[in-house]
Amino acid sequence: MTVKDEDRVEDFLERIRQAWDAGDAAGYAAQFAEDASYVIFMGDAMFGRAAIAQTHHEVFTRWQKGTRMAVKPVNVRMPNEFTAVVTTVGGIGTGDRIKFDKFQTFTLHRREGRWECVAFQNTEMSRRSKRAYRS
Repeated sequence: MTVKDEDRVEDFLERIRQAWDAGDAAGYAAQFAEDASYVIFMGDAMFGRAAIAQTHHEVFTRWQKGTRMAVKPVNVRMPNEFTAVVTTVGGIGTGDRIKFDKFQTFTLHRREGRWECVAFQNTEMSRRSKRAYRS
């Protein structure tokens, strides 16, 4: 998972997808700031890269072992050159085709030329949204 000189939002999303698909908790957490906030759709929150890594180690070895991630940006806003607010549709699964069933909001900060996530929010889609965003 290398970082290009001109790191793009899509590059960041590809790094988290690759880390998820590999079951790499440390690689996944490395895409988040040291003090990042991470809120999942069930309402749990974790704070800091270490907590994200620890939780995802359990996720990748227990509940979501062997799963793959689908993620697609649907809105990218750049308040300034160092900040991006990215809304994505995404899903987790094991089949050939992974359904989008969640919206995620990533607040990214460019640090030393690299995008890292400082805040993440994951929300389950409504039935109406699931129909609108079929993968």
